[in-house]
Order: sequence, then C-alpha cells, then structure tokens
Amino acid sequence: MKMQKHNIARNLADLRRRCRYTQEEVAERIGVSRQAVAKWESGESVPDIVNCDALAQLYDVELETLLHFDPEQTQMHIPPRGKHIFGTVRVGERGQIVLPKQARDVFQLRPGDLLVVLGDESLEHPGIALMKEDFFLQMTRMVQAALRREDAPEEQP
Repeated sequence: MKMQKHNIARNLADLRRRCRYTQEEVAERIGVSRQAVAKWESGESVPDIVNCDALAQLYDVELETLLHFDPEQTQMHIPPRGKHIFGTVRVGERGQIVLPKQARDVFQLRPGDLLVVLGDESLEHPGIALMKEDFFLQMTRMVQAALRREDAPEEQP
C-alpha cells in the first residue's frame, strides 16, 4: 500500500508538471483546495475515488494507470488514455517480431490475422506502425468514396 501511495503521489506531480498546471489550477479544475492537491502530491494523503476519476480525466490518462503506473519500473512517463507501452521486442534474423501478449489481447489479435505494416522515414517522426487489415481497408474505402463524391459532376437543378 505504501508503494502504491508513493506511485500515486509521484504520478500526480509528474502529470501536473507535464501539463504545466499549478496546484491552484488543478484544484480549481476539479473543485478541491490547493492544499488537498499539495497533500496528494507529497503522499501525505490520497484522493478519494471521485477525485481520482476527475484527475484521470483532467490529465487524459486511464484511472488504472494513474493509480498503478510505476515510472521507475518502465523508465517512461504515464501514457495518455488509449495509448499503450507494451515493452520492447527483438527483431529476428528474418525480420520477424513477436507481439507481447498484452498487446495481442488489447487489440484482439488472433493467429492468422493480417496486419498492414506502415512506415514513416521522416526525420521528425521515423517509425513503423501496424494496423489491422480490415480497419485499413475500411479507411481506404472511405477515402475512395469521398474522392468519388468530390470528383462527381454537380447536378443541375
């Protein structure tokens, strides 16, 4: 319990600084006193469940993450709501990777599912992304339909 209290305090202070809020601004936004925010961040007390939910919404993080995320263990900051850090994978000799089980579970990936591999070579944000094939095809069809509507001749009244 002591470690969890320490995590909550550290997470609250880190999130507030990353969002560039003062303790006064956080207090105002969720309807508590500045002293309450200071006590939460120092670990002197912990917010109740209603205030935890308000804080998670204010900082756009999952409630579970706010309470249990340990930045010392991951060496990373708390991810925003809906964003995940699943760890690292090693690329095999033939380019194969194994997706962590938690990632497969969250995105409901099953053996035989097809993924589209996207890449960005830009200097600002180089990277590789995976997307379920059916979602990619759905987005492609939507773009094609929008382009057809744009190219269609306008009807005369």
